[in-house]
Amino acid sequence: MPEYAILILPSANRVYTDTSRRLLRAELAVFGDTVLSTKVGESATTTIGGVDYVTFGTAAPLTDNDVAYLSNLSSAYALFEVSGELLRPLTMTPVAEFDSDLLTIQKYPGKTNELFTKLVVNLAVLATDRPAALLGRGLHVLDPLCGRGTTLNQAMMYGFDATGLELDGKDFDAYQHFIKTWLRTKRIKHSAQAGLLRRNRVRLGQRLDIEYGASKERYKAGDTRTVSYFNCDTLHTDELVKKGSVDVIVTDAPYGVQHGSRTQDSALSRSPRDLLAAAVPTWARVLRKGGALAVSWNTYVVKRAELAEILTGAGLTPREEGPYTELAHRVDQAIVRDVLVATK
Repeated sequence: MPEYAILILPSANRVYTDTSRRLLRAELAVFGDTVLSTKVGESATTTIGGVDYVTFGTAAPLTDNDVAYLSNLSSAYALFEVSGELLRPLTMTPVAEFDSDLLTIQKYPGKTNELFTKLVVNLAVLATDRPAALLGRGLHVLDPLCGRGTTLNQAMMYGFDATGLELDGKDFDAYQHFIKTWLRTKRIKHSAQAGLLRRNRVRLGQRLDIEYGASKERYKAGDTRTVSYFNCDTLHTDELVKKGSVDVIVTDAPYGVQHGSRTQDSALSRSPRDLLAAAVPTWARVLRKGGALAVSWNTYVVKRAELAEILTGAGLTPREEGPYTELAHRVDQAIVRDVLVATK
């Protein structure tokens, strides 16, 4: 049986670095079940030369296409074939339309770790009926609680269209300033339009629409992608996004009572469970059949069974088998984060 070793990419967050080995093993199993040409055996954390690696075996040697897929594992830094006591590096070719600073420049309290965001995006894409699209372009990703846009930026890295909704006007302003500045600094051909967001003559907030090309040649040829950011309540998702138009929904739900969402009667809901119960049905309506949703949340405020019930009630099918149940991890003393993936 061929054997391989993955060197973990260090994270600026020490707690996440300690967790990433276990999360990567679950992620690797999902890759093996969906897009790899060969079955992935049991993985393990193995110390080689004083450094921890994630090691695994396969039923047959990895193909070049398999290596291309594994190049996009969220925390993989390098991939090796194990030959006795030697490690032979395999050439990794991650999908990266832009420089990594698109994901790493923004620093602010409460930012979701960009490696974790990539993990959740990967899990959602692989759960769809088009998992091979991870190496292509053309999917539409929605983050209905997008904050300052980490998910939107990861979608850009993959060459996907992206739509986000966020109620906080400061987050909207911060993302608008960042992405416009970044696009200009990188000299990426694009157009950007910003203005008031209205629906049925009612002002909901603000909006930002960007169309860009990964290169000047692609922009001139009309090979462009879009990013849309709606500064409004997530409960308006199905009014602003065409029903059945989204391939993947990825979001990091509020972790506790300090977060909230303004409901239709303008009351502030301080329960993440109430927010998800109200919002998930609107999200599900814009998800296409065959699409997938992946939500991360704090298990101290919503139990996994409760969230699974909310998703099921919205017509989605939670994935409750194998690696999908091995994603819970501690963020700090008040947060144990888990990920639930569901398909439509």
